[in-house]
Amino acid sequence: MGTKNKESKKLSKKSFEVEEKTDEMMPKSSSEQNAGGHAEQLKRLQEKDPEFYQFLQEHDKDLLDFDDEDTDDDDETEMDGEEIEDDEADTEQLVHADGKEVKSSTNVITTAMVDAWCSSIHENRSSGAIRSLMRAFRTACHYGDDTGEDAKSKWSTMSSTVFNKIMLFVLKEMDGILRGLLKLPTSGGKKEMIKDMSKTKRWKSNNHLVKSYLGNALHVLNQMTDTEMISFTLRRLRFSSVFLAAFPVLLRKYIKVLLHFWGTGGGALPVVSFLFLRDLCIQLGSDCIDECIRGMYKAYLLNCQFMNASKLQHIQFLGNCFVELLRVDLPNAYQHAFVFIRQLAMILRDAHSSTKTKKSSQKANQSSKEAHNTKGKESFLKVYQWKYIHCLELWTAAICAYSSEPEFRPLAYPLTQIISGAARLVPTARYFPLRLRCIKMLNRIAASTNSFVPVSPLLLDMLEIKELHRPPTGGVGKAIDFRTVLRVSKLTLKTRAFQEACVFSVVEELAEHLAQWSYSVGFFELSSVPVVRLRNFCKSTNVDRFRREIKQIIREIEANSEYTNKKRMTVSFLPNDPVAASFLEDDKNAGVSPLSKYVASLRQRAQQRSDSLKESSILVGQDSSAFGSKITESDEDDDGEDSKGDAVFSSSWLPAGTPKDEESTEEKQQKKKRRKDQQDETAFDEDIVEDFILSSDDEEGSLSDAPSDEEASIKQKPSKAPSKKKGKTHRRKNKKRKQSNQVASAV
Repeated sequence: MGTKNKESKKLSKKSFEVEEKTDEMMPKSSSEQNAGGHAEQLKRLQEKDPEFYQFLQEHDKDLLDFDDEDTDDDDETEMDGEEIEDDEADTEQLVHADGKEVKSSTNVITTAMVDAWCSSIHENRSSGAIRSLMRAFRTACHYGDDTGEDAKSKWSTMSSTVFNKIMLFVLKEMDGILRGLLKLPTSGGKKEMIKDMSKTKRWKSNNHLVKSYLGNALHVLNQMTDTEMISFTLRRLRFSSVFLAAFPVLLRKYIKVLLHFWGTGGGALPVVSFLFLRDLCIQLGSDCIDECIRGMYKAYLLNCQFMNASKLQHIQFLGNCFVELLRVDLPNAYQHAFVFIRQLAMILRDAHSSTKTKKSSQKANQSSKEAHNTKGKESFLKVYQWKYIHCLELWTAAICAYSSEPEFRPLAYPLTQIISGAARLVPTARYFPLRLRCIKMLNRIAASTNSFVPVSPLLLDMLEIKELHRPPTGGVGKAIDFRTVLRVSKLTLKTRAFQEACVFSVVEELAEHLAQWSYSVGFFELSSVPVVRLRNFCKSTNVDRFRREIKQIIREIEANSEYTNKKRMTVSFLPNDPVAASFLEDDKNAGVSPLSKYVASLRQRAQQRSDSLKESSILVGQDSSAFGSKITESDEDDDGEDSKGDAVFSSSWLPAGTPKDEESTEEKQQKKKRRKDQQDETAFDEDIVEDFILSSDDEEGSLSDAPSDEEASIKQKPSKAPSKKKGKTHRRKNKKRKQSNQVASAV
């Protein structure tokens, strides 16, 4: 024990001498000595004490490599040498830049302490006050963690008022403070700026502040449950998004959290999260754009598994956000689009091959026949489900948005082939809603790319099904919203509402298709076959309202044919002449053709019918589906953001600060919702989207044979009565057996 004490005393004495000599060696102030004077001190030290100089060369070589370029004249950026995490636990005094000391007998952060830090930071950008505030910010973000109090932190207790004051000041001011310490522009920036900054001494002295700010803010984001509070925090963190270029681990965590909020959040949270993601892609480029595109595609798929009227607008919003993100880097986005569209084509190919195998195996034995039927059923269900159809609509929107760009225009043809193949996969009346969605996509692609797509055969084949030529034995029926269903039940096929919806939809989409070419020099030849088939339907149908509707579109087509024929009789060029492309271009811009006017009236009728079917359930705001410059401008406007932040951070909420026995029912519901969101979040852990199979066999079952919602509700009702009767008969038999056994025993 004595030997150890002697050795420890020698070591402490040696370290004290090292510190004393180091202090003598360091310059007193920047005004008294410069880099040249410091170099002279090093030379004198080498002559005076070569042993100590050799010790410094071995253990602190950077101190000897002192250069004029490393000198920082700004005292505000100099650190005292102590890190945020390495503060002494037994220190009970807070020293401010003005020389005053605030004694704290306990580990409680008070309002006076926070006000003193804030005023000191505002007045002279005190580095000590900044470090103290960041320590308090870390304590606030980790307040009430289950892992226990931080042993390195000298504060562990605060009130909700102090918490709100710390959070508001740090979120509002810390970005400007950090940019001032690092001498960066007040806003914006690119990853190259951070990479250049990382080589300077200024960054090495203050990077721990940046990391502490972003890391602790991310931790408290995972603890928050209030939507407005999360939105305000993300708005403020957006200004510091460029700093994430220096911390790849933090960047991945932020992307994961933002994708979760974007896909599952409510109110303004999805918009704020998307704008944060877009800023990251613009500022950091290839470091995160690939991960963002894959993650947003997965989140979109998770939201598309089920569909109803209330979720329609939210899905449209997510799709518009994804299309907007592709604009950041179109060449890179093309690579992802090619992979995803090819994946859809492979799924469709497997479905088509299985259906052919099913037809060829009809003459085989019963066992193999059942196996082929099961395989074919599973394969076509991968196509005839919401995820697949919404993916087609997503890439249709992307190609329509960037049809003029050379990167995306080549994808129009393969996507058109996939959509046409999906529409023809199961040509039955029950899947007419799905076919109509595919036809709408084809019309959109044709209009945006100015290309001819043969849509009329898909529409005219629908008029020849037998269900439209039979009387509606199912009665009038309910109005059908084709936007929210992919197939209808067998009972719905026999209703008058279904027949009317089919005929009106065929007329509207056929008029849209022909109106695109109503100014073409070859419109008469293009419309001749559709007119013949429409006349045949008029002869075969016995429904007067259908006959009137078909005759009306025939009259408009014939009037448009006369209109174009009169115009083309005055020209002298041949049909294959390139000048034919500009035929009636002025009339097309004015929209004066008979078919264009007829289509405008049909659009109004369709809009009125759609409005009558809408349900008032909006998840992400009134104009969320129409993402554009207005939302961006309103989000960039920060005039009233301070007042909003004061209102948001005025509650008594603390991270994990409520005891379990005092939890209200509302908080319990929020916890359940968070658990559900965490389960959905597991889908983001995959790194490769190509392995994500677009199938939900367990979710939908065998859709071809399974009854729809209407059939199931009807079939389940009479099934309960026989079960009760069966139970009664069993009870009666048991009573008779007991009675007979009693009689037998008595005898």
